[in-house]
Amino acid sequence: MPSQSGSLSRSVDTTWAYAGTLLVAGFVIFLYRDVFQGLVSDWYHDPDYSHGFLVPFLSAYFIWERWDALTKEKISPSLPGAGVLCVGLACLVIGLVGVELYVQRFSLIIVLTGLVLLILGWRYLWILSFPIGFLIFMIPLPAIVVNTIAFPLQLFAAKAASFCLFSLGIPVLREGNLIILASTTLEVAEACSGLRSLLSLLALGTVYGYFSQDTVWKRWVLVILSVPIAIVANAFRVSGTGILAHYFGVEAAEGFYHTFEGWIVFVVAFVLLFFCGMILGKVGSRSLKHPSSVQGTR
Repeated sequence: MPSQSGSLSRSVDTTWAYAGTLLVAGFVIFLYRDVFQGLVSDWYHDPDYSHGFLVPFLSAYFIWERWDALTKEKISPSLPGAGVLCVGLACLVIGLVGVELYVQRFSLIIVLTGLVLLILGWRYLWILSFPIGFLIFMIPLPAIVVNTIAFPLQLFAAKAASFCLFSLGIPVLREGNLIILASTTLEVAEACSGLRSLLSLLALGTVYGYFSQDTVWKRWVLVILSVPIAIVANAFRVSGTGILAHYFGVEAAEGFYHTFEGWIVFVVAFVLLFFCGMILGKVGSRSLKHPSSVQGTR
């Protein structure tokens, strides 16, 4: 009888846990319905954040992957979660009053963190920290940050492309983010700054590092490496555009060829990241087993 009452008690607790989860999820969806609509609109219209459609599904997968660990943990609500939740709600209100989209959207991550801590406890928050933190990749950066990052990237791409073109014997003159060739002038605009590929490769590098590496420091190395790889790859893309414009005219460097070139360069960048992951995977691992250990496993 004690075992039956214990199983009944666990069943009731599980039912209440599911009901509470659905109630909280409904509350968050209702509270952030306009924020979600704005995010979907940005993902659809802004090519820099088209990967945002995948982020919630990947985050859900990371939660599902941790489901066994979550079910084994004991629910231990923590009062500091109420403070975190209040901070998140305050950020939402401030964002709405000040019409600051990034503050509104980032408050969602704070609110989720506060809810997990308040309802489930520190252990659950530790297990869910990566799925919750990964959601930051779905939030477009504020314009002031984009402008701060994009312009230095434009200058670097223009400098690197000018150097490559000059090394290939192509007459070139650079003025700021303008690449002046003999027959035409190319502008490294904000869209060609490489910010799109940088953000996409950073998110992709995070996912790839998570699945390919078994230690935290190796995952962080891959995430960090994705930044210079994306920047250098974009510089080569701009260089390729200059080569096409010099030999085949500016028409060859625009339209389909320009877009296709961008996809090719992004694939090459991911291949480089993939090889970096392979090298990191071999660091610290034993390539060969001792014969006696192999026999002992039989």
